[in-house]
Amino acid sequence: MSKFWTVLFHTYISRVKTKSFIISTIITMLFVLAFLNVDKIFALFEDDEVKQVAVIDQTEQLFDPLVKQIEQSGDEIELHKFEEDEKAAEDAIHEGELDGVLILSFNDEGLPEGVLKAGTVTEEKWIGPLENALQQMKVMIATNQLELSPEEVAAIYEPVSFERIAIEEGAKTETEVAQATFIVNFLTILIYMAVLIYGMMIVTDVAQEKSSRVMEILVSSVSPVAQMFGKIFGIALLGVTQIVVLILVGFLSIQSTSNTEDSIANVLQLNQLPVSTLVYAVVFFLLGFLLYATLLAMLGSLVSRVEDANQVVTPVVMLIIAAFFLATFGMNAPESTFITVMSFIPFFTPMLMLMRVGMLQIPVWEIALSIGLLAGTVVLFAIIGARIYRGGVLMYGKTSLKDIKQAIALTKK
Repeated sequence: MSKFWTVLFHTYISRVKTKSFIISTIITMLFVLAFLNVDKIFALFEDDEVKQVAVIDQTEQLFDPLVKQIEQSGDEIELHKFEEDEKAAEDAIHEGELDGVLILSFNDEGLPEGVLKAGTVTEEKWIGPLENALQQMKVMIATNQLELSPEEVAAIYEPVSFERIAIEEGAKTETEVAQATFIVNFLTILIYMAVLIYGMMIVTDVAQEKSSRVMEILVSSVSPVAQMFGKIFGIALLGVTQIVVLILVGFLSIQSTSNTEDSIANVLQLNQLPVSTLVYAVVFFLLGFLLYATLLAMLGSLVSRVEDANQVVTPVVMLIIAAFFLATFGMNAPESTFITVMSFIPFFTPMLMLMRVGMLQIPVWEIALSIGLLAGTVVLFAIIGARIYRGGVLMYGKTSLKDIKQAIALTKK
């Protein structure tokens, strides 16, 4: 047992000290911070300069109402009544004196319409408000033509009252479903990335030791089983370290913006997230990682060169990708029979059952059964994987999945 801990801590410490781990952690932290503060980042690059827009009012009626509408909206746009022709306005735009020219007219129904000419038409920050202001004027004129009162207009545009109420006992509320969707999306991506990144670390570790012949020295002092599980848990601990750091950074970032109404914390009310959802998330994440890590370590033992690793682990990677897509599309129909059945298949359970637990109120026995099947499969593949690993680490040459039978034969010898 002491040799198992030696391999575990050696794997963990040697990896956590590497420049690649430190740099990748810092880069991912920056990405998390950027994602959670994307609105603030965009604000830094926004142009606060007041836009100068000339208005050619062919109706002689729309300029003043448009100015009032823009002033009420508080947008940084300054309108100027332009008495010259369009060509002069276009020349002023080219020379940088104006940002745009708006040509106002009436259509056949007597309603306002506009044509905006600018150097570019991609700056939605000031073009959008102009269009909205003209739209409001159109509504006002149309309602006057129809002789509607302001109260009647307000009643027409008032959003419809639509409330969702679940009447089944224990069913998720709309807020709980939104919370679950966020956390399930986050954790599904986390499981997917963790298995691919840290699982492949196990494969490359074994392949590097075999290609450098270090494995021949290791097997003489440490049993292959201790090596296998030492590497799995060492890499798992490495992954947990990185994930905890990233979650902590994300949590602190969310908390720092929780005083704003549109922050993620307030919109989703993450502080009210059920503890059971988080517990199940941790359980399914750990069991899912152990299942796929065991498979990858087992197949990695057959690889003699790092270049051959992708060929051998492709079936496992395809399973992970399939589980990810099933969970992604399953969010639209979590109660479907297909998703329900697939959630009990251990390879898909970590993502699909987590999605169902988060979004639905399902019986406890279903959760217990899925966890039991998943844990049992982890133990089964651990036993099988240990046997294959014991013989596989001593095999060299061209690698294929057919070598599993030969690895088991070597183990018996």
